[in-house]
Amino acid sequence: MIPLAGIAVVLFIIILAAILSGVRIIREYERAVIFRLGRLVGVRGPGLFLIIPMLENMVKVDLRTITYDVPKQETLTKDNVPVSVNAVVYFRVTDPEKAVVEVENYRIATAQLAQTTLRSVIGQVELDELLSNREGVNSKLREILDKETNPWGIKVTAVEIKDVEIPEEMRKIMAMQAEAEREKRAKIIKAEGELQASKTLLEASKMIEQSHVAPLLRVLQTLSEIGMVNNTTIVLPIPIEILEYFKKKN
Repeated sequence: MIPLAGIAVVLFIIILAAILSGVRIIREYERAVIFRLGRLVGVRGPGLFLIIPMLENMVKVDLRTITYDVPKQETLTKDNVPVSVNAVVYFRVTDPEKAVVEVENYRIATAQLAQTTLRSVIGQVELDELLSNREGVNSKLREILDKETNPWGIKVTAVEIKDVEIPEEMRKIMAMQAEAEREKRAKIIKAEGELQASKTLLEASKMIEQSHVAPLLRVLQTLSEIGMVNNTTIVLPIPIEILEYFKKKN
């Protein structure tokens, strides 16, 4: 017969091995979702803990922010311009239980949802808005994704459109449009400058009309400016106002 001491040693070794096989260590940024006989019993970690061998199993969930690079999506804008857009999505797990129970694979599900949402949102905005108000489009994408992934225990923290590609023909048209807009602004600025100059000249002429001496002083100032240039021949007409001025003096 086997001695009782030997049986005790064997049982101790079996129990110790069972306990050691149930030891688990989870890092600070991880959580373990525990199932007992197929039923959810809770979340454990981080650190050292035990699970019951053969009765419990765990699914490890990473709580760090995940970066997903959305591949280029070919779609049409609201004004029927074909564009190719790619983006990057930042999300993380906030509820490990929902991330395991409510969706089969939260990473793949979020990635697929990001692709379809990107195409949908781009189709609702015009090209000008997509190019000039990218921050608003990013915010709209984030809100939609965050709302859709919330039942899965996922928090979408940011969505950034990386690049927008448009056909070469459309680029040429946009360049011509921008050039025409610059010429339009230049002409408007020039016209406004001429208008202001004409108003100033009108005010100056009215002030000169109020004095008989003003035309003489203006002529003398012009002669002074011309005289600064060497080898200059000056033909000086005598304004009638000057003759009237000396006539009044006599």
